[in-house]
Amino acid sequence: MKLDTLPARAISTSLPFDTLAAQPADALLSLIALYRADARPQKIDLGVGVFRNDAGDTPVMRAVKAAEAVLLETQVTKSYLGAEGDAAYTALLAEIVFGDRTAGERLNGVQTPGGTGALRLGAELLARAGREAQVWIGTPTWPNHAPIFAEAGLSTRSHRFQDAASGGIDFEAMLDDLADAHPGDILLLHGCCHNPTGSAFTSEQWRAVADLCAARGLIPFVDLAYQGLGDGLDEDAAATRMIFDALPTALVAYSCDKNFGLYRERVGALWVLSATNTIADRVRTNMLSLARSLWSMPPDHGAAIVRTILENDALRADWRDELDAMRARLNGLRAALAATHPRLSAIADQRGMFAMLPLTPEAVAALREEDGIYMAGNGRINIAGLRADTVPVFAQALRPHLEALNGHA
Repeated sequence: MKLDTLPARAISTSLPFDTLAAQPADALLSLIALYRADARPQKIDLGVGVFRNDAGDTPVMRAVKAAEAVLLETQVTKSYLGAEGDAAYTALLAEIVFGDRTAGERLNGVQTPGGTGALRLGAELLARAGREAQVWIGTPTWPNHAPIFAEAGLSTRSHRFQDAASGGIDFEAMLDDLADAHPGDILLLHGCCHNPTGSAFTSEQWRAVADLCAARGLIPFVDLAYQGLGDGLDEDAAATRMIFDALPTALVAYSCDKNFGLYRERVGALWVLSATNTIADRVRTNMLSLARSLWSMPPDHGAAIVRTILENDALRADWRDELDAMRARLNGLRAALAATHPRLSAIADQRGMFAMLPLTPEAVAALREEDGIYMAGNGRINIAGLRADTVPVFAQALRPHLEALNGHA
Protein backbone atom coordinates (compact mmCIF):
# COMPACT_ATOMS: atom_id res chain seq x y z
CA MET A 1 0.00 0.00 0.00
CA LYS A 2 1.34 3.42 -0.94
CA LEU A 3 1.53 6.13 1.68
CA ASP A 4 -0.72 8.45 -0.31
CA THR A 5 -3.49 5.83 -0.31
CA LEU A 6 -3.62 5.50 3.49
CA PRO A 7 -6.75 6.81 5.20
CA ALA A 8 -6.31 10.36 6.46
CA ARG A 9 -6.82 9.24 10.06
CA ALA A 10 -3.68 7.06 9.84
CA ILE A 11 -1.41 10.02 9.15
CA SER A 12 -0.33 11.76 12.33
CA THR A 13 -0.86 15.49 12.55
CA SER A 14 2.18 15.72 14.83
CA LEU A 15 5.69 15.33 13.41
CA PRO A 16 8.48 13.68 15.42
CA PHE A 17 10.55 16.20 17.36
CA ASP A 18 8.26 19.11 16.46
CA THR A 19 8.05 20.02 20.14
CA LEU A 20 11.81 20.51 20.42
CA ALA A 21 13.01 24.06 20.88
CA ALA A 22 15.98 25.22 18.84
CA GLN A 23 19.13 25.56 20.92
CA PRO A 24 21.61 28.43 20.68
CA ALA A 25 24.83 27.73 18.82
CA ASP A 26 27.83 26.91 20.98
CA ALA A 27 29.67 30.19 21.46
CA LEU A 28 33.13 28.64 21.31
CA LEU A 29 32.40 26.70 18.14
CA SER A 30 31.07 29.89 16.56
CA LEU A 31 34.28 31.65 17.57
CA ILE A 32 36.34 28.91 15.91
CA ALA A 33 34.41 29.42 12.66
CA LEU A 34 34.96 33.18 12.77
CA TYR A 35 38.68 32.73 13.36
CA ARG A 36 39.05 30.30 10.46
CA ALA A 37 37.23 32.69 8.13
CA ASP A 38 39.53 35.60 9.06
CA ALA A 39 42.16 36.03 6.34
CA ARG A 40 44.41 38.39 8.33
CA PRO A 41 47.84 36.77 8.80
CA GLN A 42 48.43 38.49 12.16
CA LYS A 43 45.26 37.11 13.80
CA ILE A 44 45.60 35.59 17.27
CA ASP A 45 43.45 32.72 18.58
CA LEU A 46 43.05 32.89 22.37
CA GLY A 47 39.69 31.13 22.46
CA VAL A 48 40.10 27.39 21.94
CA GLY A 49 41.24 25.60 25.10
CA VAL A 50 44.12 23.51 23.75
CA PHE A 51 47.82 23.72 24.56
CA ARG A 52 50.00 25.21 21.84
CA ASN A 53 53.76 25.34 21.49
CA ASP A 54 55.83 28.31 20.30
CA ALA A 55 54.99 27.46 16.70
CA GLY A 56 51.27 27.61 17.45
CA ASP A 57 50.82 23.85 17.07
CA THR A 58 49.20 21.30 19.39
CA PRO A 59 51.68 18.46 18.88
CA VAL A 60 51.43 14.81 19.82
CA MET A 61 53.70 14.34 22.84
CA ARG A 62 56.87 12.29 22.38
CA ALA A 63 55.89 9.73 25.00
CA VAL A 64 52.48 9.35 23.37
CA LYS A 65 54.06 8.62 19.99
CA ALA A 66 56.39 6.08 21.61
CA ALA A 67 53.53 4.43 23.49
CA GLU A 68 51.50 4.15 20.30
CA ALA A 69 54.45 2.42 18.65
CA VAL A 70 54.57 -0.06 21.53
CA LEU A 71 50.85 -0.72 21.21
CA LEU A 72 51.14 -1.20 17.46
CA GLU A 73 53.67 -3.97 18.01
CA THR A 74 52.25 -5.62 21.12
CA GLN A 75 48.47 -5.20 21.17
CA VAL A 76 46.86 -8.47 20.16
CA THR A 77 43.14 -7.68 20.31
CA LYS A 78 40.56 -4.93 20.03
CA SER A 79 37.99 -6.84 22.06
CA TYR A 80 35.88 -5.14 24.72
CA LEU A 81 37.37 -4.44 28.13
CA GLY A 82 34.10 -4.10 30.04
CA ALA A 83 32.21 -1.19 31.56
CA GLU A 84 35.04 -0.34 33.96
CA GLY A 85 37.50 0.08 31.09
CA ASP A 86 41.21 -0.55 31.52
CA ALA A 87 41.62 -1.35 35.21
CA ALA A 88 45.43 -1.13 35.01
CA TYR A 89 45.13 2.37 33.51
CA THR A 90 42.86 3.50 36.34
CA ALA A 91 45.16 2.04 39.01
CA LEU A 92 48.31 3.62 37.56
CA LEU A 93 46.58 6.97 37.10
CA ALA A 94 45.36 6.81 40.72
CA GLU A 95 49.01 6.89 41.80
CA ILE A 96 49.44 10.19 39.95
CA VAL A 97 46.28 11.63 41.50
CA PHE A 98 46.46 10.31 45.06
CA GLY A 99 50.16 9.58 45.53
CA ASP A 100 50.88 6.82 48.01
CA ARG A 101 47.55 7.30 49.76
CA THR A 102 45.08 4.49 49.78
CA ALA A 103 41.54 4.29 51.03
CA GLY A 104 41.47 0.54 50.52
CA GLU A 105 38.16 -0.77 49.30
CA ARG A 106 36.45 2.56 50.04
CA LEU A 107 37.84 4.11 46.83
CA ASN A 108 36.37 3.03 43.49
CA GLY A 109 37.68 4.16 40.11
CA VAL A 110 36.51 3.56 36.54
CA GLN A 111 37.70 4.73 33.14
CA THR A 112 35.48 7.29 31.41
CA PRO A 113 35.29 9.02 28.01
CA GLY A 114 37.17 12.16 29.02
CA GLY A 115 36.71 14.36 32.03
CA THR A 116 33.26 15.28 30.74
CA GLY A 117 32.25 11.62 30.89
CA ALA A 118 33.59 11.43 34.44
CA LEU A 119 31.54 14.45 35.47
CA ARG A 120 28.42 13.03 33.85
CA LEU A 121 28.87 9.60 35.42
CA GLY A 122 29.36 11.22 38.82
CA ALA A 123 26.30 13.41 38.26
CA GLU A 124 24.18 10.39 37.34
CA LEU A 125 25.42 8.51 40.40
CA LEU A 126 24.56 11.42 42.68
CA ALA A 127 21.15 11.80 41.04
CA ARG A 128 20.44 8.10 41.52
CA ALA A 129 21.35 8.47 45.20
CA GLY A 130 18.91 11.38 45.64
CA ARG A 131 17.70 14.06 43.24
CA GLU A 132 16.86 16.52 46.02
CA ALA A 133 20.55 17.37 46.43
CA GLN A 134 21.73 20.66 44.94
CA VAL A 135 25.03 21.17 43.16
CA TRP A 136 26.86 24.37 44.15
CA ILE A 137 29.01 25.81 41.36
CA GLY A 138 31.23 28.88 41.55
CA THR A 139 30.81 31.86 39.24
CA PRO A 140 32.41 31.91 36.73
CA THR A 141 33.15 28.32 35.75
CA TRP A 142 33.55 26.09 32.72
CA PRO A 143 30.32 26.62 30.72
CA ASN A 144 29.59 22.90 30.49
CA HIS A 145 29.52 22.29 34.26
CA ALA A 146 25.93 23.32 34.97
CA PRO A 147 24.43 21.61 31.88
CA ILE A 148 26.08 18.30 32.79
CA PHE A 149 24.43 18.23 36.21
CA ALA A 150 21.14 19.59 34.91
CA GLU A 151 20.91 16.87 32.24
CA ALA A 152 21.33 14.31 35.03
CA GLY A 153 18.29 15.79 36.75
CA LEU A 154 20.10 17.68 39.52
CA SER A 155 19.39 21.30 40.39
CA THR A 156 22.30 23.71 40.48
CA ARG A 157 22.99 26.75 42.61
CA SER A 158 25.72 29.33 42.07
CA HIS A 159 28.03 30.85 44.62
CA ARG A 160 30.33 33.78 44.16
CA PHE A 161 33.96 32.94 43.41
CA GLN A 162 35.85 35.63 41.54
CA ASP A 163 36.33 39.19 42.74
CA ALA A 164 36.00 41.04 39.45
CA ALA A 165 37.83 44.12 40.74
CA SER A 166 41.03 42.33 41.80
CA GLY A 167 40.81 39.29 39.55
CA GLY A 168 41.31 37.11 42.63
CA ILE A 169 38.97 35.01 44.74
CA ASP A 170 36.25 36.53 46.91
CA PHE A 171 36.51 33.79 49.49
CA GLU A 172 34.32 35.45 52.11
CA ALA A 173 31.52 35.92 49.58
CA MET A 174 31.81 32.25 48.63
CA LEU A 175 31.47 31.17 52.25
CA ASP A 176 28.52 33.52 52.74
CA ASP A 177 26.68 31.98 49.79
CA LEU A 178 27.42 28.44 50.90
CA ALA A 179 25.74 29.15 54.25
CA ASP A 180 22.55 28.24 52.39
CA ALA A 181 23.83 24.77 51.44
CA HIS A 182 22.13 21.77 53.04
CA PRO A 183 23.54 18.42 54.16
CA GLY A 184 23.91 16.16 51.16
CA ASP A 185 24.44 19.02 48.72
CA ILE A 186 27.39 18.78 46.34
CA LEU A 187 30.17 21.37 46.10
CA LEU A 188 31.94 21.40 42.74
CA LEU A 189 35.60 22.34 43.07
CA HIS A 190 38.37 22.93 40.52
CA GLY A 191 41.32 20.89 41.81
CA CYS A 192 43.90 23.19 40.19
CA CYS A 193 44.30 25.63 37.29
CA HIS A 194 40.78 27.05 37.53
CA ASN A 195 38.92 27.36 34.25
CA PRO A 196 38.37 30.19 33.38
CA THR A 197 40.07 32.40 35.98
CA GLY A 198 43.37 30.66 36.73
CA SER A 199 42.91 31.62 40.40
CA ALA A 200 43.58 29.17 43.22
CA PHE A 201 42.74 28.83 46.89
CA THR A 202 45.58 29.07 49.38
CA SER A 203 46.33 26.00 51.49
CA GLU A 204 44.48 27.64 54.37
CA GLN A 205 41.45 28.28 52.19
CA TRP A 206 41.41 24.68 50.97
CA ARG A 207 41.46 23.58 54.60
CA ALA A 208 38.55 25.92 55.32
CA VAL A 209 36.63 24.40 52.38
CA ALA A 210 37.24 20.89 53.75
CA ASP A 211 36.14 22.02 57.21
CA LEU A 212 33.00 23.58 55.74
CA CYS A 213 32.13 20.36 53.92
CA ALA A 214 32.64 18.34 57.09
CA ALA A 215 30.62 20.72 59.26
CA ARG A 216 27.68 21.07 56.87
CA GLY A 217 27.68 17.56 55.45
CA LEU A 218 28.52 18.65 51.89
CA ILE A 219 29.96 16.27 49.29
CA PRO A 220 32.98 17.69 47.42
CA PHE A 221 33.20 16.87 43.72
CA VAL A 222 36.67 17.80 42.43
CA ASP A 223 37.18 18.46 38.72
CA LEU A 224 40.89 17.79 38.12
CA ALA A 225 41.49 18.53 34.46
CA TYR A 226 44.93 20.19 34.35
CA GLN A 227 47.20 18.32 36.76
CA GLY A 228 50.83 19.16 36.06
CA LEU A 229 50.18 22.39 34.18
CA GLY A 230 50.11 24.61 37.27
CA ASP A 231 52.98 24.04 39.70
CA GLY A 232 53.77 20.33 39.23
CA LEU A 233 52.06 16.95 39.40
CA ASP A 234 52.21 16.59 43.19
CA GLU A 235 51.61 20.27 43.86
CA ASP A 236 48.54 20.36 41.62
CA ALA A 237 47.10 17.26 43.32
CA ALA A 238 47.71 18.49 46.87
CA ALA A 239 44.23 19.99 47.33
CA THR A 240 42.49 16.87 45.99
CA ARG A 241 44.56 14.67 48.29
CA MET A 242 43.77 16.86 51.26
CA ILE A 243 40.02 16.72 50.51
CA PHE A 244 40.09 12.93 50.20
CA ASP A 245 42.12 12.63 53.42
CA ALA A 246 39.78 14.88 55.38
CA LEU A 247 36.32 13.67 54.36
CA PRO A 248 34.50 10.32 54.31
CA THR A 249 32.82 10.89 50.94
CA ALA A 250 34.18 12.68 47.86
CA LEU A 251 34.39 12.40 44.08
CA VAL A 252 37.03 13.38 41.57
CA ALA A 253 36.59 13.65 37.80
CA TYR A 254 39.88 13.43 35.92
CA SER A 255 40.93 14.33 32.39
CA CYS A 256 44.08 13.35 30.49
CA ASP A 257 43.24 15.71 27.63
CA LYS A 258 45.63 18.47 28.60
CA ASN A 259 48.50 16.83 30.51
CA PHE A 260 48.87 13.97 28.00
CA GLY A 261 47.70 15.99 24.97
CA LEU A 262 45.04 13.37 24.22
CA TYR A 263 42.20 15.75 23.39
CA ARG A 264 40.47 13.72 20.69
CA GLU A 265 41.04 10.35 22.40
CA ARG A 266 38.65 11.24 25.26
CA VAL A 267 40.59 9.82 28.22
CA GLY A 268 39.32 10.29 31.75
CA ALA A 269 38.42 8.60 35.03
CA LEU A 270 36.03 8.95 37.93
CA TRP A 271 36.93 8.04 41.50
CA VAL A 272 34.38 7.89 44.30
CA LEU A 273 35.34 7.67 47.96
CA SER A 274 32.65 6.15 50.18
CA ALA A 275 32.25 6.32 53.95
CA THR A 276 32.34 2.53 54.45
CA ASN A 277 33.35 -0.59 52.54
CA THR A 278 29.73 -1.71 52.42
CA ILE A 279 28.62 1.54 50.79
CA ALA A 280 31.62 1.37 48.45
CA ASP A 281 30.49 -2.04 47.21
CA ARG A 282 27.07 -0.61 46.31
CA VAL A 283 28.63 2.47 44.75
CA ARG A 284 30.77 0.35 42.45
CA THR A 285 27.85 -1.71 41.15
CA ASN A 286 25.96 1.50 40.43
CA MET A 287 28.94 3.14 38.72
CA LEU A 288 29.24 0.16 36.40
CA SER A 289 25.53 -0.13 35.65
CA LEU A 290 25.33 3.58 34.86
CA ALA A 291 28.45 3.43 32.68
CA ARG A 292 26.92 0.49 30.83
CA SER A 293 23.81 2.52 30.03
CA LEU A 294 25.69 5.72 29.13
CA TRP A 295 28.43 4.41 26.82
CA SER A 296 28.52 0.64 27.42
CA MET A 297 32.34 0.40 27.17
CA PRO A 298 34.75 3.35 27.18
CA PRO A 299 37.12 3.84 24.22
CA ASP A 300 40.39 2.03 24.82
CA HIS A 301 43.14 3.56 22.69
CA GLY A 302 43.81 6.70 24.75
CA ALA A 303 43.70 4.87 28.06
CA ALA A 304 46.05 2.22 26.68
CA ILE A 305 48.48 5.01 25.73
CA VAL A 306 48.43 6.45 29.25
CA ARG A 307 48.81 2.99 30.81
CA THR A 308 51.76 2.21 28.54
CA ILE A 309 53.47 5.47 29.50
CA LEU A 310 52.91 5.07 33.22
CA GLU A 311 54.06 1.45 33.40
CA ASN A 312 57.31 2.21 31.55
CA ASP A 313 59.90 4.17 33.55
CA ALA A 314 61.57 5.71 30.50
CA LEU A 315 58.30 6.80 28.89
CA ARG A 316 57.00 8.14 32.20
CA ALA A 317 60.18 10.20 32.67
CA ASP A 318 59.97 11.60 29.13
CA TRP A 319 56.29 12.47 29.60
CA ARG A 320 57.11 14.32 32.81
CA ASP A 321 59.95 16.22 31.12
CA GLU A 322 57.67 17.37 28.32
CA LEU A 323 54.93 18.25 30.79
CA ASP A 324 57.44 20.33 32.75
CA ALA A 325 58.30 22.20 29.56
CA MET A 326 54.63 22.83 28.81
CA ARG A 327 54.12 24.21 32.32
CA ALA A 328 57.21 26.43 32.05
CA ARG A 329 55.91 27.84 28.77
CA LEU A 330 52.54 28.70 30.31
CA ASN A 331 54.01 30.30 33.41
CA GLY A 332 56.55 32.23 31.36
CA LEU A 333 53.82 33.66 29.15
CA ARG A 334 51.83 34.56 32.27
CA ALA A 335 54.75 36.50 33.69
CA ALA A 336 55.37 38.29 30.39
CA LEU A 337 51.73 39.31 29.94
CA ALA A 338 51.34 40.38 33.58
CA ALA A 339 54.31 42.75 33.22
CA THR A 340 52.67 44.71 30.39
CA HIS A 341 50.00 46.50 32.45
CA PRO A 342 49.12 46.93 36.16
CA ARG A 343 45.60 45.63 35.55
CA LEU A 344 47.08 42.34 34.38
CA SER A 345 49.52 41.84 37.26
CA ALA A 346 47.41 39.14 38.96
CA ILE A 347 47.89 36.86 35.95
CA ALA A 348 51.48 36.13 37.01
CA ASP A 349 50.34 34.41 40.21
CA GLN A 350 47.54 32.46 38.56
CA ARG A 351 48.05 29.04 37.05
CA GLY A 352 46.93 26.88 34.16
CA MET A 353 45.86 27.64 30.64
CA PHE A 354 43.27 30.32 31.26
CA ALA A 355 42.85 33.84 32.57
CA MET A 356 39.97 36.29 32.71
CA LEU A 357 40.67 39.77 31.38
CA PRO A 358 38.72 42.75 32.75
CA LEU A 359 37.09 43.52 29.41
CA THR A 360 33.56 44.45 28.41
CA PRO A 361 31.81 42.44 25.67
CA GLU A 362 32.14 45.53 23.49
CA ALA A 363 35.91 45.55 24.00
CA VAL A 364 36.12 41.83 23.16
CA ALA A 365 34.19 42.47 19.93
CA ALA A 366 36.41 45.43 19.05
CA LEU A 367 39.58 43.41 19.57
CA ARG A 368 38.22 40.75 17.24
CA GLU A 369 37.02 43.12 14.54
CA GLU A 370 39.85 45.67 14.63
CA ASP A 371 42.86 43.59 15.66
CA GLY A 372 42.01 40.00 14.72
CA ILE A 373 42.26 38.86 18.35
CA TYR A 374 39.79 36.13 19.21
CA MET A 375 38.67 35.28 22.75
CA ALA A 376 35.52 34.24 24.59
CA GLY A 377 32.91 36.94 25.08
CA ASN A 378 33.49 37.06 28.84
CA GLY A 379 37.17 37.94 28.41
CA ARG A 380 38.56 34.45 29.00
CA ILE A 381 41.80 33.85 27.15
CA ASN A 382 43.86 30.74 26.55
CA ILE A 383 47.36 31.72 27.65
CA ALA A 384 48.84 29.00 25.42
CA GLY A 385 47.50 30.85 22.36
CA LEU A 386 50.18 33.51 22.91
CA ARG A 387 53.82 33.44 21.87
CA ALA A 388 56.76 35.49 23.05
CA ASP A 389 56.50 37.65 19.93
CA THR A 390 52.72 38.14 20.15
CA VAL A 391 52.59 39.14 23.83
CA PRO A 392 53.64 42.77 23.09
CA VAL A 393 51.28 42.91 20.10
CA PHE A 394 48.42 41.65 22.25
CA ALA A 395 49.32 44.03 25.08
CA GLN A 396 49.36 47.02 22.75
CA ALA A 397 45.90 46.15 21.42
CA LEU A 398 44.62 45.66 24.98
CA ARG A 399 45.98 48.89 26.41
CA PRO A 400 43.26 51.35 25.30
CA HIS A 401 40.55 49.03 26.57
CA LEU A 402 42.28 48.59 29.92
CA GLU A 403 42.81 52.33 30.23
CA ALA A 404 39.15 52.91 29.44
CA LEU A 405 38.30 50.99 32.61
CA ASN A 406 40.13 53.70 34.53
CA GLY A 407 38.05 56.38 32.88
CA HIS A 408 40.84 57.94 30.85
CA ALA A 409 40.98 56.12 27.53
